[in-house]
Order: sequence, then structure tokens, then C-alpha cells
Amino acid sequence: MGENVDTGDPELDKTIKQWLEWDRNMATRQEVIDLLNDHNVDELRKRFGTRIQFGTAGLRAAMEAGTARINDLIIIQTAQGLLRYLESSNPECKSRGIVIGYDARHCSQRYAHLTAAIMLHAGIPVYLYSDIVPTPFVPYAIRKYSCVAGVMVTPSHNPKGDNGYKVYWSNSAQIISPVDKGIAKNILENLEPWSNSWDLSVLETSKQLQDPYEEILYSYTQELKQHCLYRSINERTPLQFTYSAMHGVGTKFINASVKEFGFKPFVMVKEQVEPDPEFPTVKYPNPEEGKSALDLSMSTAEANDSTIIIANDPDADRLAVGEKQKNGSWKIFTGNELGALLGWWCFHRAKKENGDSAISNDVYMLASTVSSKFLQKMAEKEGFQFLETLTGFKWMGNKAVELMEQKKSVLFAYEEAIGFMCGTMVLDKDGVSAGTFTAEMAAYLDSQGMTLTGKLEDLYSRYGYHVSRNSYYICHNPETINAIFARIRTLDQESYPSSVGGSKVTSVRDLTTGHDSRQPDKKAILPVSKSSHMITFTFDNGVVATLRTSGTEPKIKYYTEICADSASRTKEDIVSELNRFVNNLVEELLQPEMNKLIPKED
Repeated sequence: MGENVDTGDPELDKTIKQWLEWDRNMATRQEVIDLLNDHNVDELRKRFGTRIQFGTAGLRAAMEAGTARINDLIIIQTAQGLLRYLESSNPECKSRGIVIGYDARHCSQRYAHLTAAIMLHAGIPVYLYSDIVPTPFVPYAIRKYSCVAGVMVTPSHNPKGDNGYKVYWSNSAQIISPVDKGIAKNILENLEPWSNSWDLSVLETSKQLQDPYEEILYSYTQELKQHCLYRSINERTPLQFTYSAMHGVGTKFINASVKEFGFKPFVMVKEQVEPDPEFPTVKYPNPEEGKSALDLSMSTAEANDSTIIIANDPDADRLAVGEKQKNGSWKIFTGNELGALLGWWCFHRAKKENGDSAISNDVYMLASTVSSKFLQKMAEKEGFQFLETLTGFKWMGNKAVELMEQKKSVLFAYEEAIGFMCGTMVLDKDGVSAGTFTAEMAAYLDSQGMTLTGKLEDLYSRYGYHVSRNSYYICHNPETINAIFARIRTLDQESYPSSVGGSKVTSVRDLTTGHDSRQPDKKAILPVSKSSHMITFTFDNGVVATLRTSGTEPKIKYYTEICADSASRTKEDIVSELNRFVNNLVEELLQPEMNKLIPKED
């Protein structure tokens, strides 16, 4: 283990030497040795100059050697910290246990097994899935088995070289503060691998290890089946559905779910139906990218006279939907459009299951603050409650838990990044249940002589036409990002801009600094995070615009929406007005050319 470590940076050398002393994975050790032999100090500094931060999203990074990446040693350190925090915070952990699942990525099973072994060595019962599962199966199993926590090894829709580590708590929602901070502290206090942390033989011998795979698959589909409204319509619908798993885990689970709803088997996008961690047919395995990710879905649908596309991301917690139009083109619904449709469907389902009287002030729908305000308008007209949360299902899941503890009913929650929670069976986004409900909604609408597109227009005519334009720029330089947001905060006499694109700013909410001009004390009600940027502007032309950084990707994202209740403007006029305004907003506030920002690829 006496490799020569000499980068010219004593602190970096110390970190690398410690790494080589602890790492028993020969492949990642060799990566470091090769970099040392090549004297590639720049790359070594990228890998070892910082440590990957454990946050409310857990971990997500490239699978490479180094303290700033994801690898066996980082997973061991994380699992050790999680274990110590569980032991200190929940004395029932050794009776209630933990659920561990993984997707089809390179190393996902390995990371799950390392985590399971550390828990078992410490006497924690483990429900370890024996095969790949959708992310929602971890929070679902926590609730079913009353576990103290859960771990899902997945980077969701990130590029093929990445992996991730998502942690859920005993309430079956993703962790938020102070749990994330407690785990992070315990990780740093337990960095050196314990004597048995690399020992996986316990997976063969422990009596505290159980495989929940078959039981959870059966339980999940049977519970979902209880919410099937129109089985006879589903059985005889003339609609053909095409499905893509995006080379991920979804195929088996969507097949099992739609079968319970009475549907004929979906047409499969054969090139993407089997799990493949190389993702050979898509540049980015993210159906949120729209048509570029759904090319094969559309060609498969065309070849099979199919008019509806249903697609999941690789860990099957997100849902994309497309519908063939009368002119032969394809409409790929945005997350906000699907949010409106599925929100209506969950409302329709609640009335069908419980009667009109069930809709009251005790019934809620949720959406993230950067999502459309469609549900808010719907709530105002229909008599239920609407709440917005910070971006991310960790916030919506925990808010749903809070409401349920108050004996409230949560019908639906969503975020514009194609994440949907239909009911409270899973307190996280779930692409399997959302895809199944979408198929039933489409079949029902078809039986009424209507399409998904037609129903969306019908909803807009009733609750106001909501037009969104959301996109992002890539920026790999954190200093540039910080400078952009610092400029925005001081643009007009050392304060926020008073107007943008010729429209007056009527309110500003900055969830980085905690400022909210709408509140009497100017303090934001939603939680504040200094670790990321997020500013929302409201304008006198009716536009609401949010600029924010991503917690997991090098992006500056923008979200804009205008709601038009006026019958005096056509849809085309509204879209044109928003586009003109957004172009001005981007140029004035983000200055993409000057800051060398890379636009999203169409």
C-alpha cells in the first residue's frame, strides 16, 4: 500500500494517502494509482479536493474513485454514518429494520449489498430486494413493514456514469432537516471503515435478512387495484398504449399494474424494454427531455397504430405521456399539463369513490412552488385546499404526512419535472401508479368521445388557460452562477429589479435570503436554504417567474407561467406574449451570452 503520493499539495497528498489506506476496491485503487503515475494533479484535485456532501437528496455523483465521487468507500462511510444515526435517534431500529432497494445501474446492486451488510453486522434487520425495483417500492415497503428507514440506490435519470443514494425515514417520506444534517454529521464521525464493513458474507448467513420482492409486488398491485374505477371500460378500450422503460426497471411493474386494471398488454418499445445501464438508444435517459428521449416510443407507436405513449424514467418514479393528434403529430405533455390532467382525475376518482360530499376543506392537493398554479385555481372553484411547497418531493411527502396526521386527505401532489403522487399509497413520486391511472383516464375519456388533449383544453376553459415556459442553462462554474444571482439581487439601486422586459415587478420572494415582499414582515413563510439560489418574481402582466439552481446538476433553471382568464385573448396571443416576455427576462437577468451559459438542447 506504499504508493508514492506527491502532488505538491500536502493536504491533497494526505487525503489521497488516507484513501489508498482504506479503499479495498482494486478497480478504484488503480484509478488513483494511474492518476498519480500520470501526475494528473488537476484530476486528482477534482476527485479529492472536496468531499461529496450528504444532503436531503442523499448522494448523487459520478462513479469514480475519490472523496468527491460515489464508490464503494463512500457508500461504506455513508452506511456507517446512517447506522450510527439510526442507533442514536431510534431505539426501535433493531426490531423494525430497514428497507434497501436498487435500480439497474452499474454498481447499484453492489452499493445496496454493502449497505445491507453493514446494517446486518450491527444487528439491524434488513429487507433487501433480491432484484431491481422502482424507487417507489422502497417508501411503500417502509410503510408496509413499519421500518425505521429505507435506502434506494439510484441516480434517477442522471447520465449513465452516475449513481445515487436516496434515504427515506420512518414516515416513508424522503429525509429533510434535521435528519439529513444528523446523518451527515455521523458520516464524518465514522469515515474509517470498520473491521467488518467490507465483509459481504453476512448476506449469505444472516437470519435477519429478508427478501420482500414478491410480497411487495403483490401487495402494491393489489392495493393499486382498489382504485380502479372502470375495469370494464379498460378491458374493452380500443386504445393502444405504447410503453417505454427507458432502459430502466419499469417494464415488469407497469405490466403487472395495468394487468390488474384489465388492460390488454401494452406495446413495448423493444429497444428499451430491458434494463441496460449503458442506455444505448438515448443521449440522456430522461423522458423529461421530451421528444428527443421519446423518438423510439413515437416510431414504435406509429408502427402499431398506437395513439398513447406512456414512459418512465430509469427508476420508474417519473412519468412522460404523449398523444397522437388528429393531424398525425405527437403532443408530449409537459409536467404541468399532466399535473392538470392527473389532478382532475384524482378529484374525479375521489368523488366517484366517496361521493361529492367528500370534497371539503379537509381535502388537499399539493404542488411545488415552481409548478403551475392550475391546481390552486381548481381548488378555489371546487372547494378543496391547495398548498405549495419547496421544489422536490421530500417537501411534498413530508407535508402529506403532516396533513394525514391532522386527519386530512391528500388527493394528489406533483412537480413540473414529471413527478406525480396520486393519493397516499406512496408518499413520493411514483411513475408506475401514475402511468396506470393515466391509461385508465385515457380509456375513460375515449369512452366519452374525448382525448387527453381535448380534456386538457376543457379544463383550461373551466379553470383558466395556464401557459408555462420552463427551461434551463448549463453552467459548470459555481462562481459564475453566484455572480449572476448576486447581480439580480442588486440590479436596481442595490436591490431587486423593479421591472423586467417592460413589466413592473409586483412582488419578490427570495428563498435563499428569506426575503418575501408580500409578507408584512418581509420574511418568507416557506423554508429558506442558503445552499442554493431561488428567486420568484410576480409581474403586473400576470407572469410568475422563478429562477433557481439545481441541487443535483450544474444548471440554472427558469420557470414561467401566465394564467389568462380573459376571453378577449386567443391562446396563440397568450403564448406569444409569454415567449416575448421570457426572452427579455432571460437576456436581462441571466445574460447567457456574456456569461457563456450553455442552452438546453432541443
